Amino acid sequence: MLRAAFDSSNARRLAALLRCEDRSGAGAFEGRDDEVLAGFRVARSEPPRALALEGQHRYSRYRLTFEIEPVASGSRVRAVTHAEFPGLRGALYRAAVVGSGGHRIATRRILTSIARRAERARPHRKEES
Repeated sequence: MLRAAFDSSNARRLAALLRCEDRSGAGAFEGRDDEVLAGFRVARSEPPRALALEGQHRYSRYRLTFEIEPVASGSRVRAVTHAEFPGLRGALYRAAVVGSGGHRIATRRILTSIARRAERARPHRKEES
């Protein structure tokens, strides 16, 4: 599910444009330590509870952690982000990405994509009458 959300051709182009340390993965993504997606590397994998991705590019160092919590209807996924924006260029990048609301929109899209794929993969139960 994450490969589809993160490793699109657009994500790889953006990772290259920003000169991300990790630009794209190879093969299937299992969520194991040190596996790579466009712009991210798996820093910590604790199935089924957490997955932490981190990366860096010329304007920022960042971490995106997915926290997975069981609930009655399945699982709840929460995204927690942390980032540093060093120097003047980092501050300008932060203003452009975070200040504009772009970061919030991108994070919401990732979570929506994960939810959509999880719903499609989930076996449907028949309603009891």
